Amino acid sequence: MHPAFLYMPGGRLSVSELSAARLDGHVVELGEGYIPADLVEGAALRAQAIASLIPAGTAASGPTAAWVHAGGAPPPARHHVSRTSAQRLRIDVDRRVTFHDRRVESAEISLLSGVRVTTPARTMTDLLLGTRRGPDFLVWARLLADALPAAVEQAEQEIESLHRVPGRRQALEALAALGFRKT
Repeated sequence: MHPAFLYMPGGRLSVSELSAARLDGHVVELGEGYIPADLVEGAALRAQAIASLIPAGTAASGPTAAWVHAGGAPPPARHHVSRTSAQRLRIDVDRRVTFHDRRVESAEISLLSGVRVTTPARTMTDLLLGTRRGPDFLVWARLLADALPAAVEQAEQEIESLHRVPGRRQALEALAALGFRKT
């Protein structure tokens, strides 16, 4: 997606100009920015819209990655990023971002518009293993499953191969709750 279609506040247009354009129906909000109202959004555009929240050495993960891959809902109120570098990071993240210091391997990362995002299968695995943290993880898992059903099967295989991992049992129960696994 060409970056000219994404308007970030304070860039080419001020916040007040973008707000007026939104009220007039010319643009709609997308992540941290705005896009023309008649533009079809996709994963690459959603990734580009949150690029400013993804620090170097990290990738969008969890609910944020589910929103990037699946869309269909407003972005999560709190974004999630995971470490991609081999060494631990000392970074200051935006107050709207949760940093997970668990490393994501390069094979589990997609590059969308220059933004690192966990793959759909890794995202589904993280969401299912995180369902014990809160009900919103299950909501995001459902949205991702509806948009990309192949990610469910891959995540199920990954979760079943895990041993002694916190949340494994709850993840398999979540799969059953989503209707993808027989109990």
